[in-house]
Amino acid sequence: MFLGVPGPPRTVVVVRSLVSMDDQNLLGAYLRARRELVSPEQVGIAPVGIRRVPGLRREEVALLAGISADYYLRLEQGRDRSPSRQVLDALARVLHLDDEGTAYLHSLADPRPHRTRKRPRPEVVPRGIHALISSLDLPAFVEGRYLDVLAANSAAAALSPCLVAGRNRLRDVFLDPGERELYGPAELVTAAMVAGFRSSVGLDVEDERFVELVGSLSIASPRFRTLWARQDVVRREGAVVTLAHPEVGDLTLYREKLPISGADGQMLVIYHPEPASDDAQKLMLLISAAMPAASDPGGRSGGTSDTEEPTAVEGSSSNGRRRN
Repeated sequence: MFLGVPGPPRTVVVVRSLVSMDDQNLLGAYLRARRELVSPEQVGIAPVGIRRVPGLRREEVALLAGISADYYLRLEQGRDRSPSRQVLDALARVLHLDDEGTAYLHSLADPRPHRTRKRPRPEVVPRGIHALISSLDLPAFVEGRYLDVLAANSAAAALSPCLVAGRNRLRDVFLDPGERELYGPAELVTAAMVAGFRSSVGLDVEDERFVELVGSLSIASPRFRTLWARQDVVRREGAVVTLAHPEVGDLTLYREKLPISGADGQMLVIYHPEPASDDAQKLMLLISAAMPAASDPGGRSGGTSDTEEPTAVEGSSSNGRRRN
């Protein structure tokens, strides 16, 4: 059962409606969403009279891209699904797409047949990666293509109780207030996470795991629903992050996201501080304080996922508790 929707039959209908990913017209849905985000002023069009549509009109996009209005209409309606690279590049320019958005636009027009998957594909972390994260003294975990935590070490659990195997980063950041507060301004963090998730999933939108995750979050979080409709795309990559940690205060760390070779969409995520800095001392204190709990059979263990072999992730709870 999904969040807030009683009964499996209605749940499936509601979820698929909210996901709103027409498998036959992904290109048209993307063009429409991005068109609505570009104002006339951004492309040098002086607004005249009352505009009844957000962003640009179809005929304005067509004119600026140098194509006929009828041809652009066919693209949005899915009646033409194989535009040339020149047309796609012209549309990307008009719609102010960056390199990542342009690449995504091209992928949507790729004529390769879509293969429907009825069941989620198992995401199994390579044994060597398990051994690696277990040996690290830094917070490290494996993030799957649906942003599931597939494996994590005890240092990661010391940084956040949500960084343990079986959790989902999207669910936790959108539905767990403590986790959301940890990562700073919610507007920036949530937008980047949704855009990275869309990039990770790509065209694989009929997978049941994808439908369940996007649908349940769309029901539970108006913020997620708004961001998902924008169709932003951004590469999953590292950054410098400042965490508002409830125990040690602000904690600035490098966050590396390293693709795992041979594991489709999996990323090795490692947090590390500037050497010999105050942040390094804070992180060491967090990890040291968590060590007794990790070795205590009666306490909460953050390191049990170091040795567990993950199986297919069907879903995860969002009822994590943050330490006070």
